[in-house]
Amino acid sequence: MDKDMTDLPLSGKLALVTGASRGIGAATAEALARQGAHVVLTARTAGGLEALEERIHAFGGSATIAPLDLAESDSIARLATAIGGRWDALDILVLNAATLGSLTPVTAIDAKEFNSVLTLNVLAQQALLANFDAMLRRSAGARVIAVTSSVGRAPRPFWSVYGASKAAFETLVLAYGEEVKNFSPVRTMILDPGATATAMRARAFPGEDAATLKGPEVVAETIVRLAIQGFEPGHRERVAEPA
Repeated sequence: MDKDMTDLPLSGKLALVTGASRGIGAATAEALARQGAHVVLTARTAGGLEALEERIHAFGGSATIAPLDLAESDSIARLATAIGGRWDALDILVLNAATLGSLTPVTAIDAKEFNSVLTLNVLAQQALLANFDAMLRRSAGARVIAVTSSVGRAPRPFWSVYGASKAAFETLVLAYGEEVKNFSPVRTMILDPGATATAMRARAFPGEDAATLKGPEVVAETIVRLAIQGFEPGHRERVAEPA
């Protein structure tokens, strides 16, 4: 890392960001790197990860790409083995990767698609917590920041597939936090980004003017603040809209 990057708040910290090839994940990874963290970037799209890695290296930051599909069998275990073989502890885990699924009535849910959404949005998230648990506990103050959606707590017509997956996701993350908080430095929280200009948002709200929404970088700023300042166990936060 360049000399001028060594005195930053997250210097010496290791972060893992899922869904890092675009949107909130990419903005968060870049923002963490700008504060000195070495960021492991993972997503299915290798091209997006490579472009992000180049941007990070261009300003003197440090990053490693790990292209993979979190929903594939054993992919997370392999990732944890690779990261654990190079670093001792994981300081920041940003659980951002997710898939929307179709917006459809409950009575018309396609079982195969529902299973696919649950695999990534719930089962893969549990696997990330399980496989990185040891590295998180070895950190002096690990932060697990789970990116959610308001539909996980406030059911909305036609959003049952995504909403149900996010409700389960939140329960997993917060239950894990309760299990480890009394004998480890690991702290978990739920972050609702609110309306943000992302590809997923565009798919859910076709025709919406993205210029009226906050950019992913606004969410990234909140995540970085939480990573630096820390938070109480089970903290929930919604990203404020720009003034």
